[in-house]
This record gives sequence, C-alpha cells and structure tokens, in this order.
Amino acid sequence: MQESTVYRSIWKEAEEEKTRAIAINLLRRGVAINIIAPSTGLSIEEVQQLQQQLNESPQN
Repeated sequence: MQESTVYRSIWKEAEEEKTRAIAINLLRRGVAINIIAPSTGLSIEEVQQLQQQLNESPQN
C-alpha cells in the first residue's frame, strides 16, 4: 500500500521532533555540540539554537 503524502509529512515531522528531543536531552547532560550534531544528524547551527532555547527556558 502506498503511503499518502500527508502521512509521510506527519511521520517526518514526528521524527524530527524526536531528534530534537534527543539533542535537548544530550545538551542537558552536558554533551558537546560537536558530538550531538553528527550523532543526531542535526546541523551545528540547529543544535546551537536548541541550546539557546534551553538556556532561555524558565525551567532551567
């Protein structure tokens, strides 16, 4: 059965969110950005943005 375009789009978005959550967890544990980026497939800039959001979060 062929997956619909909408299904694939939703699946991709969920996978990207999961990857960002993993990167955030690694940042919270003090793992270096240059380790997180290639390990998750995110760019250095994306990980830096996540770190900035984490630092600005009132939960910290």
